Amino acid sequence: MSISSAHSRRSASPSTPRFVAAPNAESEEWVRVWENTSAKDLIESPVVAVDSEITVEEACDLLLSQGASCLAVKSVDPDAHYSGLFDFADVNAFLTFAATQHTYTPEHLQDHPRVAQILEAARAGRVPVRLVSNLSEKNPLVELAHDASVIALLAVFASGTHRVLVKAPAGSPDSHLGLISDRRLLAYFSAFARPLGGAVPPLPPVPPSASFLRYVSNPLNALPLPSLSLHLAVVAVHASKSVLDAMRMMSDLGVSSVAVLEEEGGSLLSAVSVTDIGQTVVPAQSNQILTAPIQQLVSQIKMPQGWTDGADRYPVYSVFPSSTLAYTVQKLLATNAHRLFVTSETSGSASPSAVMRGNLCGVVSIGDILSLFARIANIPDVDPARMQRHRRASSASSHGSTSGAFSDLARSTSSGSLRRGSGRTN
Repeated sequence: MSISSAHSRRSASPSTPRFVAAPNAESEEWVRVWENTSAKDLIESPVVAVDSEITVEEACDLLLSQGASCLAVKSVDPDAHYSGLFDFADVNAFLTFAATQHTYTPEHLQDHPRVAQILEAARAGRVPVRLVSNLSEKNPLVELAHDASVIALLAVFASGTHRVLVKAPAGSPDSHLGLISDRRLLAYFSAFARPLGGAVPPLPPVPPSASFLRYVSNPLNALPLPSLSLHLAVVAVHASKSVLDAMRMMSDLGVSSVAVLEEEGGSLLSAVSVTDIGQTVVPAQSNQILTAPIQQLVSQIKMPQGWTDGADRYPVYSVFPSSTLAYTVQKLLATNAHRLFVTSETSGSASPSAVMRGNLCGVVSIGDILSLFARIANIPDVDPARMQRHRRASSASSHGSTSGAFSDLARSTSSGSLRRGSGRTN
């Protein structure tokens, strides 16, 4: 698909800027480079494997203590190495389930056997991680061959998946070479536009493409990003809402973060992610944090970051419709976020503080951006919101009282609570 054809499908408007369309020959050259770049060269971490019978609490401890983005749950099937993955989205889904499980009816449990299994295991005093693996329905196990290319990675991430495991070649002592995230692939494309420093681990040498740099220098509102101007696509909570409200919203709607809005005027204050939840709620000494206002969580997590690294008081998780794609990619990488919130522009200023005062009008995610590149590569069935829609359609979360529910289920786990041991440091 040519870049110009992608633009031609957008309705013409005097306020919509036209972007520089690269000749087809140049975009075809980009695709040839991607086809000849090995996915294994982008591996960012080894696979952290856990036994399927360890408890959810033990798995949470490992995520926190090892700084891992996810765990691979070993399979009891001799023909498969792993049965699934477990990450902070699953932690959030489980904690939300724990806080609302008392509202489930017998009919609901009959229709949702997995939920019934988790409840039964909790009452027996031990919830194995295998039951909670991909409870979020956002964390499927996807494996690629050792000789897969960047194009194969694009095909996976264009469906909304966040990470893949790369298999080792036959005869290797280990079953897998490592893990690649969608953020790592985004860093590769950033380096394909211009040299990128600071990637950890370092990216392989990537010859930058001047024509690709021109393409990513276009403003967001000149590109076919489906949720750029869809206010209904913005998942947000007001600062006075509870931490559990935010957790439940992320679980129900299948998103990894929510915008936090100021009470007065509804302007963007910050954002909270499933990782923030996992790193804060799990180690908490009391389940009272669930009923605390989300503003308190923002102050606890975001403000210290700014005080220690000299960044903004609250990290700015927003961009303008006129922000370039390259700038948006850099901000996604710098803030370690999966999505940025798009705010309408205020006349006469483009400073970060002005961004924060703007009105929310849409979102742009890593999956949205990788889907742009996937369409350039003519990858079929590009749909970054596929898993999100599935999660929303199948969501079984209740919206009743939370009194005592979290602590009841937490006490039924092996160690009596879903928090880190007191002897460890954060």
